[in-house]
Amino acid sequence: MISKSLRDHRRALIGWVIGLSAFLSMYVGVVYPSIVEDPATYSAQAVAKYPGALKDLMGGLQDFATAPGYLQTVVYQILLPVLFIVCAMVLANRSLAGPEESGTFELIVTLPIDRRRLVLQLFAAMALGLLAVAAVTLAVAWALARSVDMDVRFDRIMAAHIGVYLLALFFGTLTLAVGAATGRKAVASAVLGVWAVLGYMVVTVGKNVDAVSWLKWVSPFHYYAEGRPLYEGLPVGDYLVLAGAVAVLALTAVLSFDRRDVGV
Repeated sequence: MISKSLRDHRRALIGWVIGLSAFLSMYVGVVYPSIVEDPATYSAQAVAKYPGALKDLMGGLQDFATAPGYLQTVVYQILLPVLFIVCAMVLANRSLAGPEESGTFELIVTLPIDRRRLVLQLFAAMALGLLAVAAVTLAVAWALARSVDMDVRFDRIMAAHIGVYLLALFFGTLTLAVGAATGRKAVASAVLGVWAVLGYMVVTVGKNVDAVSWLKWVSPFHYYAEGRPLYEGLPVGDYLVLAGAVAVLALTAVLSFDRRDVGV
C-alpha cells in the first residue's frame, strides 16, 4: 500500500518540488541579491520603524539585510511553511478522505488488510512523500544559498528545513486524522485551516496579549520557530514535541478509522 500510494502521489510530488524550487529560486536567488545591494533600506534600524503589528505578524522582523535574518523573516517564517502545509494537506486528503468521498475507496476497504495497518501505511506514504519534497528542496535551498554567497551554514538551513517538515507533517497528520474520523475533505481542510491560522496568530500578534499568549503551548508554530534554528541550530526539544504530536495524531487516525462505518 505504501508503494502504491507513493505512485499515486508521484505527479503531485513532482509538481510540488518544482513549485517550491521555483519559490526558493525567486526569493533566495533573485530577491536576496537585490537586498544585499541596498542594505540601508533593510537594516535593523530601518526595520525598527515598521508598525509593531506588522513586525509581530512577520515573527518580529529580524534584520533581513543579513542572510540568517532574511531567510528567517522572508522564507522560513511564513511563506515556505504555508506552502509545505498545503502540500501536506493535499497529500493527506488524497490518501483517505478524498477516495472515500469519491467512492474509490470501496475496493481497498474490502481487501483482506487490517484497517489499522491500512491507515498506518497511508500515513507512512504521506510522510515519505513529504520527506522526499523536503529533501530535494533542502538541496535546492543550499545550492541557491551558496550561489549568492549567503553566510549561513548548511546545518542551520537543514535545521530550519527539518522544522518545516515536522510542522507540515503535523498538519498533514491532523488532516488525515480528521479525514479518518469524518470521511470528509472539507471538514479536514477546515480544521487544518482554523488551527493553522489561529496557531500562527497566537505566537505572533498574540504573544504580548495575556488573554491568549498561554495558547502558544498548543500552537505547533511555537515549537517550529521558537528555537530560532537559523541562528542557534537544531532545537531538539521543540522538534521532539512536534514529532510526539504527530505520533499522537497518527494513533488518533488509526483508532478513528478502525471504529467508524466507512461510507463507500
